[in-house]
Amino acid sequence: MGIFDFLTGEFIDVIHWVDDTRDTMVWRFEREGHEIKYGAKLTVREGQAAVFVHEGQLADVFTPGLYMLETNNMPIMTTLQHWDHGFQSPFKSEIYFVSTTRFTDQKWGTKNPIICRDPEFGPVRLRAYGTYAVRVTDPARFLVEIVGTDGEFTMDEIGFQIRNIIVQEFSRVVAASGIPVLDMAANTADLGKLVASAISETVAGYGLTIPELYIENISLPPAVEAALDKRTSMGIAGDLGKFTQYSAAEAMTAAAQNPAGGGMAAGLGAGMGLAMAQQMARPGPWGAAPAAAAPPPPPPPPAEHVWHIAENGQTSGPYSRARLGRMVTEGSLTRDTSVWTEGQDGWLKAGDVRDLARLFPVMPPPPPGA
Repeated sequence: MGIFDFLTGEFIDVIHWVDDTRDTMVWRFEREGHEIKYGAKLTVREGQAAVFVHEGQLADVFTPGLYMLETNNMPIMTTLQHWDHGFQSPFKSEIYFVSTTRFTDQKWGTKNPIICRDPEFGPVRLRAYGTYAVRVTDPARFLVEIVGTDGEFTMDEIGFQIRNIIVQEFSRVVAASGIPVLDMAANTADLGKLVASAISETVAGYGLTIPELYIENISLPPAVEAALDKRTSMGIAGDLGKFTQYSAAEAMTAAAQNPAGGGMAAGLGAGMGLAMAQQMARPGPWGAAPAAAAPPPPPPPPAEHVWHIAENGQTSGPYSRARLGRMVTEGSLTRDTSVWTEGQDGWLKAGDVRDLARLFPVMPPPPPGA
């Protein structure tokens, strides 16, 4: 091998990256001190971007495709190097490959309960968890703001920060939504969209986007869930008296069918049977004597009449009698005003309607000797 061939082999002329992991976001092309040959081939595959950093400065960004590294393909690098057109010397530059695919099934959750004010239960503590997806949309910004000089940057290194942002915005969105706890399960999709929209501006400053965010579960503390279960059980049981009698009969049947219980089972069955007999002997719907008939409910109060007013060819109302009394005081209703109510035969003057005539003051007769 000649000296020329040896020197030529020292220069990198094929640059590419094949990722066999599922969590690598950025990988620096390892040159091992070798220079990049002018005119080398750069392969950027779909779901990748290549960022050149020259002497500490961000240079060109390459999207998917096959490139010959020449002055016409590297305008920023050419400016930084003060290259003339057709420059043929090798150069040194750091190359970072950035994965622009979606990183899915990332977990998030509330480390501590979130205190919210529920319209039905009052102050409650909520926990929530779910998944999200993240994607690099601006490789250059992501490299400058987050990665720095890290040669291999993984999703775990940014995941904790994103989870904190999601939990913060979730707390704010849930507290401001006013959605009752019992209805949150039906609104998780809308809440997820609101949270994703709220954090979009923050993560955009990192060169990222959150294309998907899912809320898998929103839960209450165990004590509150136990109370809700009891409330649900009461609703299913219905009449607690009937439910108690049914439970006692079931217990008696189970005790009778258990031969291992011996005398204890027999005594338990006898005791329950005595309790049932006493219950049946009591007056009431389950006893021998019929319960006294409940008094009939009082009749409903008569419906209050409401009135319509006709003035200048237009109608207004309906008005209650109390409102018409205030209108008489204000002077907007007189004896000659036409009024109508349901059941009345046509329009009548207010002074001719017996129910309304009392609203108008009666002037006393002239004093004696006037």
